[in-house]
Amino acid sequence: MNKVLNVSKEGQPWWRFGLVWMVIGGPAVVVVAGFITFYIAATNPDPVLNVTPRTAMQERQGITYVPAMQGRNHAATGELPAALQAPAAEPTKP
Repeated sequence: MNKVLNVSKEGQPWWRFGLVWMVIGGPAVVVVAGFITFYIAATNPDPVLNVTPRTAMQERQGITYVPAMQGRNHAATGELPAALQAPAAEPTKP
């Protein structure tokens, strides 16, 4: 009876070990989930909206993006808008 319990695992094939299936199974599940996600994304595309609800609401309220555009232009060019530029300093007379 002790001979049955002391059988070594050296002669067994690799698929008989549970750890091997855990190492192979984890990435395999991720690959299958990726294909399923791709299938769902390919068969159910999101609709294209012409006007987002937030933009329409802002247009009704009269909200504009002028300050943001001025800031973006200032960041891109380094120039201040005409309304924000300081008047040129006049040279002092002796």
